[in-house]
Amino acid sequence: MKKNYRNPIGVKKYTGLLLIMPFIIGFIVFTAYPFISSFLLGLTDYNGIRQMNFIGAENYTRMLTDSGFHNAALVTLKYTVILVPLKLLFSLLTALIMNLEIRGIGIYRTIFYIPSILGSNLAIVIMWQFLFTSEGLANQLLEAVGLAPVGWYGDSAASMGIIILLRLWEFGSTMIIFLNALRDIPKEYYEAAKVDGCGRIRGFFAITLPLLKNVIFLNLVLQIIAAMQEFNAPYMITAGGPLKSTYTLGMLIYDEMFKYHNVGYANGLSWVMFMMIAVIVGIMSKLTGRFREEA
Repeated sequence: MKKNYRNPIGVKKYTGLLLIMPFIIGFIVFTAYPFISSFLLGLTDYNGIRQMNFIGAENYTRMLTDSGFHNAALVTLKYTVILVPLKLLFSLLTALIMNLEIRGIGIYRTIFYIPSILGSNLAIVIMWQFLFTSEGLANQLLEAVGLAPVGWYGDSAASMGIIILLRLWEFGSTMIIFLNALRDIPKEYYEAAKVDGCGRIRGFFAITLPLLKNVIFLNLVLQIIAAMQEFNAPYMITAGGPLKSTYTLGMLIYDEMFKYHNVGYANGLSWVMFMMIAVIVGIMSKLTGRFREEA
């Protein structure tokens, strides 16, 4: 007679599979299917209306001569190279301060984390736009210290600076990751170093930084991925201007998909963005591999 298999707690062997079926179905419907469909659409000339035709790698060869793509890719890389190191440095310094045992530190941690919760919602964008108008608070502060006001929305570098400042302001999530890692470092290390005459600065480079190597790499990867996919801030604040100096790959993909209805080309651009992120992260992993293994 066939036995009905049960594990020690009396649950049938297919119960686990049944319990994870919602995840499996969700992964197939919302991740695997769109992922595969996007790749296939990138090999067609589909525009959302007429019947699609398979055109192979034509969308990708088109990118080689597309000045709009070249500009968007350059802007995105420039934005990433400037923002990511600044955000990591600022987040780490803030985490070091927030790790101090002072009265009311929990309140300060909450205050610093709030901008990450708010994000680039409409209210924050409107506030940010008014801060950098010709008569906004930013120019008022410059005039107060004797400097000339800046035409923030008419200058390429200043417009990029507005977006970078907004993302720097949203450093809370990165700070929390650093803070958790700092709190996991045993205090005995610092006490032993202090006995040997090690000061705070030397202790940071000899103890803290080496033990944060893997966490720094984690934050580096997360921030590179987020920066390379930037869309909301430049779309809502500068609309990609002036002269497309803040026009990112995310905006190009959006316009090709919803403004020009080049569905195939937009999906091809998405895959190129994906490959760019993968290559950059791979290079960073290779360059920092030995450095992280020594931690």
